[in-house]
Amino acid sequence: MGHVGPCQVCNFGDGGVNMPKVIMTSLAVPLEAEAADILGSAGIEFEARNLTTEHELIAGATDADALIVVAEPISSEVLRALPRLQVVTRFGIGLDVVDIAAASAAGVWVSNVPDANYREVAVHTIALALNLSRRITTLDRAMHENGSAHLSLAFGTRRPDDQVFGLLGVGRIGRRVATMARAIGFQVKAFDPALTEESALEQGIDLVTFDELIATSDILSLHVPLTSVTANIIGEAEIARMPRGSILVNVSRGGLVDETALAAAIESGQIAGAGLDAFVGDSGPLDATNRLRSLERVILTPHSAHFSAESFAETKMKALHDVRSVLQGRPPTYAVNSPLAVNR
Repeated sequence: MGHVGPCQVCNFGDGGVNMPKVIMTSLAVPLEAEAADILGSAGIEFEARNLTTEHELIAGATDADALIVVAEPISSEVLRALPRLQVVTRFGIGLDVVDIAAASAAGVWVSNVPDANYREVAVHTIALALNLSRRITTLDRAMHENGSAHLSLAFGTRRPDDQVFGLLGVGRIGRRVATMARAIGFQVKAFDPALTEESALEQGIDLVTFDELIATSDILSLHVPLTSVTANIIGEAEIARMPRGSILVNVSRGGLVDETALAAAIESGQIAGAGLDAFVGDSGPLDATNRLRSLERVILTPHSAHFSAESFAETKMKALHDVRSVLQGRPPTYAVNSPLAVNR
């Protein structure tokens, strides 16, 4: 049996063999107090375990009726190895760590928490865009280092009224960003095949083709999931077609952007700067050789756009309520699939 990492255990109820069990597969998120209230009162057992790999999940979660996952891989192999599993709930929005098709075939519900942190992500998007557009970090560094900053460092900044804020994807986050960008004065353009002309008009968004979005956005912000279709959707060719001196913001998934091409474009001046809260792999520290770390006009944050005290508390509550619903025989509120047979 493979090594299973350190374990924090909370047993609620009498610990009987028939008690359903929820396992949190990461120790990074403290859920004990909330689980005691939401699950313990329903006679459901809760444990937090450090199960970060497929091997650890297969070895250490065979007794799980429900999983709450952060970034742990729930593959078809993992699903086959967990005979009691009824539901996998993602602690957040993105679902690229879960094989949804395999879960559906296995009769396992999959849910996420799509609406707890969209406001935070939208604010983070605007903050990165304005920081880069106004060159705040560049000017701040000069002031700290020299006590003064030459005005030439601000050359090239432009008023929002004369700029296009482009959105690739207009879901909850994209809509919120559009509202805020318009309030600041930007013209908002977007590409989203699911967005109708009527809906775009109601939101003050100019709906355009993908090619037009790339060619006309002074600030391009990405708000799409990572799929086989969207992987590297902003590659070398797309970056070359962006307006010279434009800004790229990515708070979604790192795999959307060709990071090597982006670094080269920033070094050449094709791209004025980038604000990134997501990176290729989206796990572990950025390698010391990653060129993005050495570029002054790149603002990096550690996949933290989603976070606030309020969003954290709301995500905890909604994730726990979803697993409780399934274990009590009801569908999860935020189901993303329709399993063939929930009770196996």
